[in-house]
Parts: sequence; structure tokens; C-alpha cells
Amino acid sequence: MGDDGPRPVSGLRRKAVLATLALHDGETVSTDRLVDVVWGETAPPTALNTLQSHVSHLRGVLGCKAAILARPPGYVLDVGDDATDVRVAQRLLRQGTQSADPARGARDLREALALWRGSPLADVTGLAWLEEQAGRLDLLHEQIKRGLSVARLAAGEHAQLVPDLEQMVAAHPLDEQIHAQLMLALYRSGRQADALAAYQRLRSTLAEELGIDPSQAVRDLETAILRQDPSLDAPTPAALRPAPPEAPVPAQLPPTVAGFAGRDAELTSLDAILPAAAQSGSAEGATVVISAIAGTAGVGKTALAVHWAHRVRGLFPDGQLYVNLRGFDRCGPAVDPGQALRGFLDAFAVPPERIPADLDAQVGLYRSLLAGKRVLVVLDNARDAGQVRPLLPGSPGCLALVTSRNHLTGLVATEGAFPLSLDLLTVPEAQDLLARRLGPDRVASEPEAACEIIERSARLPLALTIAAARAATKPDFPLAATAAELREAVTILDPFDGGDLATDVRAVFSWSYCALSTDAARLFPLLGLHPGPDITIAAAASLAGIPAERARGLLAELARAHLLAEHSPGRYAFHDLLRAYATEQAHVHDNGSRNAAVGRVLDHFLHTGYAAAAVIEPYFAPIDSVPPRPGVTVGGPATAEDALDWFTAERATLLAAVRLAAKAGFATHSWQLTWAVTTFLLRRGLWGDHATACETALDAARRTGDTVGEAHALLLLALGYARSGRFDDAFPHFHHALRLLETIGGYSSSQVTAHSGLTWIAERQERHADMLSHSLQALELSRAAGDRPLQIMSLNDAGYSHARLGNYQQAIAYCERALAGSQEIGERNWEAATWHSLGYIYHQLGDHQRAVSCYERSLDLCRELTDRFNEADTLDHLGGVHDSAGDIGAARWAWTQAVRIFDEIDHPGGDRVRAKLRCCDDRAASDGVVSQPLDRRAESLA
Repeated sequence: MGDDGPRPVSGLRRKAVLATLALHDGETVSTDRLVDVVWGETAPPTALNTLQSHVSHLRGVLGCKAAILARPPGYVLDVGDDATDVRVAQRLLRQGTQSADPARGARDLREALALWRGSPLADVTGLAWLEEQAGRLDLLHEQIKRGLSVARLAAGEHAQLVPDLEQMVAAHPLDEQIHAQLMLALYRSGRQADALAAYQRLRSTLAEELGIDPSQAVRDLETAILRQDPSLDAPTPAALRPAPPEAPVPAQLPPTVAGFAGRDAELTSLDAILPAAAQSGSAEGATVVISAIAGTAGVGKTALAVHWAHRVRGLFPDGQLYVNLRGFDRCGPAVDPGQALRGFLDAFAVPPERIPADLDAQVGLYRSLLAGKRVLVVLDNARDAGQVRPLLPGSPGCLALVTSRNHLTGLVATEGAFPLSLDLLTVPEAQDLLARRLGPDRVASEPEAACEIIERSARLPLALTIAAARAATKPDFPLAATAAELREAVTILDPFDGGDLATDVRAVFSWSYCALSTDAARLFPLLGLHPGPDITIAAAASLAGIPAERARGLLAELARAHLLAEHSPGRYAFHDLLRAYATEQAHVHDNGSRNAAVGRVLDHFLHTGYAAAAVIEPYFAPIDSVPPRPGVTVGGPATAEDALDWFTAERATLLAAVRLAAKAGFATHSWQLTWAVTTFLLRRGLWGDHATACETALDAARRTGDTVGEAHALLLLALGYARSGRFDDAFPHFHHALRLLETIGGYSSSQVTAHSGLTWIAERQERHADMLSHSLQALELSRAAGDRPLQIMSLNDAGYSHARLGNYQQAIAYCERALAGSQEIGERNWEAATWHSLGYIYHQLGDHQRAVSCYERSLDLCRELTDRFNEADTLDHLGGVHDSAGDIGAARWAWTQAVRIFDEIDHPGGDRVRAKLRCCDDRAASDGVVSQPLDRRAESLA
């Protein structure tokens, strides 16, 4: 449609071409794709010529040749934002469903519906792909209609909405969601009987057509209507209603505790702070602190926090964040605020490259993300106020809920936190907990025994829950037997000795421990030796030296006894009191048994880590390691995605394993574990974690006189420094590592890695002669070692080094050998890199046509590998070749694509290329440069 109204397009094929380009929303559509859509299997031999004719005609209809641009390998419809009804409809749908004001949202959605003027794509029926797209547009139309119903209900238009919903129900007689909306609209219109009748009609239809009942949600709605539940009343005005969420919406709360009992007074106190959180003037920094009396663990801080958070999560539609800060974790350091922030930023899908290294900058980014949102942040098991402060939201409307063994007086004094001290359960609350766990009849039948169990459990929720679990697993035993066992267990868990039997937590733990099967009782204390916050089946199997399936059954037994919790599928964790008890029991065994278990679990992480690293980067200079001990379970991720998932899940444990190995006398494991996890940490930009692991391994190696370990720890530290841009720090570490490796002898692959790193630093520092020297030394070492993959890498490095020195013929010779080798062994990453080097060389030689060809080969491989960064980087260089050749149009096309990809991956390289585009446009405007395309395919498409 032009400014003067609709402009008709004649002919089915022309309409199909225009529709196909429009539906690809600004993306280039290849000529092959267009021919396939428009003609299918009946395409004539002259289809390409006819397609060019159709495009020329459409340009005339649109009144601008630039409206349809020729971009290899096809065409793109370039008519700006909101130029198609589909794009406008999608924007209005997004605005309408995310609007904080339902009335405004309804207006947007009505505007979207008005864009439909009959059946979509009615003029191009009979073409398969376009008919599929018509179906997609019908679904979009239905989605908008449903969104409008939701918005109108929220805006209070229930009476006016009823006729429209009745029509939708008639069109979709089995759709429970629409029926539920109709029931609610009728009820809010004062037509309760009609609402119930609508439910009965749905119920009858489902029974007759499908033989099923309405879903639980619809049945609950009917019940609420019968009861005239106040929650069904029309919503409050938009100004008082929380804003709806925007994707992504984190939902990190752990599952609520089953059988939660009591705490009515504390829940009331927590509810009382909600009005403050809802008022923008006073909600800033609103924080709740839940602290246990005298710092007692196991009093139920987390259970209360999670239970209440689930109750009020609907008031925080923009997300619920949760982190266990492990402030009192005996197995390792507390969670660093930066690590916790990284988890929160990941939850909001912030790309790793956008996350700054500085903690203050991370805090600023985090608080900016939360600005204007309503997010609940649960900070569990905090050590002190200093650990908590960086994680507090900075915007009104958010609320932070903090649990700690300390009172966190600093937060109360400085941040205005609301303090809430959590005491032991009252006797009635403890009785309620037992009744919920064991059944009211069983508890009522033995009141004295129940009271003694409560007394012996000290009214401590954790201890009482374990006692109840023991009784639940023996339903035929009287409660008196449980009480007697507790009475006879007279030992004490030292950190929680209150001076009398009322706080005898160890008695409860020891009794549960003794009730385990022999194998489970052997496994339980070994779990206390595990270095990480949680443990997998394979790691547990390795600790005990048993098959994984046997370990699975034993872990399930421990979970049933409430001595372990399966917090996510296949991952088990202790409460901190239980970990302390397990660790104590482990030290009952002799040192040899403990050391053997530690060695097996370190072997598990070392060899599984090697396998995962090899999948991600097969040719990262492998190192020899001792075969795993008997009884070790070694995993082997099948794909790169699986390997990355494994590293992500085990990251904290692997870092803890490096520390454990260094502390427990396994210095070789310390640096080799660091080697295994290096690729993952550096790809994720976890510079601090990597440096800490390297420094731990380096200290252990030096302490034990392990020169091989020292050299490799220095090499890894240098790699991390170089990757993070700390070239001045990396340079001496590379040299020190190289000197040690040369002194030791052997380890050629590691020496090659060191020289390659020095080559990289020399290139960044414009020291091209040094760059060539190191690349040639790497090549000589890789040849001597007979390492073909490293030879290929070094050949390309040497070729690129010669190119930077202007030795282009030598550069070509080296790169062509690297190219042949990479193609022979099927290493596409290095083939892409070598084509890129050749493109650079031919660009410098002024052979623009060949440079374009090389860059295009590299570009094709990058796309096959889904290497988005290098795809954009290659497009940037390709644009430079076109610009040097005077082909401004082709340069602008390449740079535009590069900017688009850089922006999609949130990489700052887009700004650099944008500057080139501005210069390109300025020169074109001032000089009137006419593009002479190098690629004749582009010319043929024009």
C-alpha cells in the first residue's frame, strides 16, 4: 500500500514472490528458495529469468527500486519497520499482552485484530508453503483474540465481553480456557447461575466427545464460583496491580516443604511487610531478615522463607530469584556475591559477554535489570551483611528475603530491614507437624509417646522431621518404640549442644543412621568427604567404589530416611547439619579408607572432565594422566552440548575438587583438574574462577616440588590472562612455563601451546617478528612430536605471521599446507581459520576477487559450525575487501549483515562496524561512487 492507497499486484506468481519476501521479515531469501515456493516442482527452465522479471515489476509497483534489494544469494524486501501487517500485529500483540495497563493492552490488541481484512494470503492459495503460512497467521489471529479476552477481563469489561466469548465457545466447544473465561465473565457480570450452566455444558461436551472430565483448574473455578470466592471479583485498578512479567521470567524457588506446619505468627509478620513493598515511596530496599535464635541451624528458616515465597509469588510477576549463599558451609567457602550475581544474570538470559568483570559493575547491571520490575529475591543462608548487600535490589516494588544464622543487625540499621527472629516450634505447632507427617489418628492414639518425641527432638523442625520420617517408615511399630530409641541415644552433636537433651540433634541423626541398611550406612559418611555442594550418582558410586546402579538405590534409601535430599533429578544434597554429622562419621574410619575414597572421587571428576573437555575442544593439548582407580565411575558426554551442561552443573564441585586435591595431598590431581576445566571456564569468561583454580594448583605443585605441575599451572594461568586481555600478566607466565617445560624435556604439546599463546600476544602487541619466531618454534615442536593437528594449527599461525610481516608468498605456502591438512583430517574450525588467513593475504596483495572467494569459503564454514562471532568477523573483513575494490554496495551489504549478527549476539564489535558503515555512506554521498560488484551473482540478481 502506498501513500495514495492500495497498489494492486497482478498475477499469482508475482503475488507469491511479494508475499514470500514479506513473510521473511527483512531476511534475505535465496533465489532457489523463491523458485521452490513460487513454482515448486513445476518450475520451468526459465524460472530464474522470470523471477528477475517479477522482481523488476514489483519494484515498479512499490515505487522504489531499493524496496527489493539484491543481496546474495537472493533478494530482501527492505521497506523498514512496521511495513507489513504481520510485523505490526506481532508488535501490538507483544505490547498488549505485556502492558501494565489492561485497558491500554486491550486497545493495542483491538488494533491488531483490525489488521485482518478477510482470510490471510487468500490471493495465493494452492502454493504449499504459503498455505502453511496462512495457517500460521490464523493461529496468530487466534492468539490475539485470546489475549484480548484476557486484557478485557483484567480491564473490567466482563459484561461487554460475554457475547464475544459465547461466539468463541461455539467455535471451540472443547476449549477449556475459553470456557473458563466465559464462566468468569458471567460471574463478574452478576450471572452466577449462567456461569455454572456454562460449566455444566462444557462438562457434558467433554464427556460425550472425549470421555473425560474438565481439568482440575476448571473444576476449581466452578467450586470458587459456588462459594462466591472473593478472589474471583473484578481486579483492582491497574495502578494498584503488579505489572505483568516480561520474558524471561525466572522461577527459581525450590519446592515448598511438604507438611509445613505452624509459624502462623511469623507468616503474619511477613504478610505485614507487603504493603510497604507495594508502595513506591517506602519499598526501596525493603528487606526481611529471618534469623535463628543463637544462630541455630535446622530451625526452619529456609522452610519458612520458601513456603511464604510460594504464597506471595503471584505478587511478583516479573520473577522469583533464589540462591543458597552457603554462609556456614563447612565443606568450602561461602558463595561469593559475584558468583551469586552471575547466576541471577544468567536467569535473566544476559549473554556472558555482556557481564562485566568488576563486581560493582555487575551490581549495577543487576539492579538496572530489576528497575521497574516486581521481583522477589530469596537469599538463603547468608554469612553476613557484606555478603548480602550486593545482591539487594535497588528499585521499589522488589523485595529481598534473607535467611541467616546471624541477626544481620547491619542490614536492619543501614538498609532498614525488617528483623524477624525465628524460634523453636511451640508444642502445638510441633504436634501439628507430627500429625501432618504421621496422620492425626496415629498421633492422637499415643499422646505421651508423641510428646516425648517432640521433647527429644527439641522442637527443632529438622530433628522432628527426621524422627517423624523414621516412624513413618515403620507404620506397624508404636510411636513408643520411636520415643524409646530417641531416649536411649545419649550422644550429642557438638556444634548444636544446648547443654541438655532438649537440643540433642546428634541423637536423632545417629538413630536414623543406625537404622540404615549396611551398604547405605557405609555410603552415608563417605558423602561427607565429597567436595561440592551436591553430588551425582556417578560421584557417589566412585566415593564408595560401587556400581552406579547400586549407588542409585542407596541414595534413594538415604533420601527416604531424610538423611539426604534429591533437590533436582539425580543430584543430592545435605542439610548443613547432616553434612557435619556425615563428616564426623567419616573420620571414624581409618585414614587409608578416607584417602582411598577421596582419590576415587577425584579420579571421577578428573577423567570425566577430560572426556567432556575433549568433546568441546578435541585438540587442546592433551596431557597424560594415571588411569582411574578400580571402582571409579567415569562419564563420557556424547555431544558438545552435553559436555557444556556437565561442566555447568559441576562447576562449583570441580573448583572445590581442585582445592580438596591441593589440601589432601593430591597435587597432580589439582593441576590436571584445572587443565580439564580450563576450556569451559575461559569460553564462559569466568576469569576469576579460572585464576583461583590455577593459583591453587600452582601453590600445591610448588609445595610438593612438582615441576611438571608447576609448569602446567603457569601455562594455564597465562592462557587465562591472555584470553581476558591481561597480556602484560600473561607474557611472563608463558615464558616461565616454557622455560620449565624446556628444562623438564618432553611435553611438546604443552610447549606448542605456550608458543601459540606467545604468538597471539605478539600479534596483539604488533611484534610481528616475535610472532613469526614463536609460530615457527611451535611448528618445529609439533613436527618433532608427530602431532598432526598441532602442526596444522602452527602452519596457519606461521602463515598469518608471515602475512603480518608482508611476506605474502611464504604466507600463502604455509596456509595452503594448513588448508590441505585441515581438509584431510576434517578439522573445519582450522579450515575456516585458514581460509580467513588466505583472505587477509590476498586482500593485502590487492587480489580482491580471490580474497572475496577465500572469505566466502570461511563464511560458509562458520555458518555450518554455527560460529556466529566468526561469521560476523568474516563478514566484517569481507566488507573491507569490497570497500578496497570500490564496491561500496557490496561492502555495505557485508557490513550490514555483520552488524546484525553482532547485535544479535550482543557483541560490541557491532559499534566498530557501524562506524565503517557511516564512513561508507558519507563517501558515497560526497563522491557519488558507483558500485562495481565483484560477485556476478549479485549483478544478475539486480
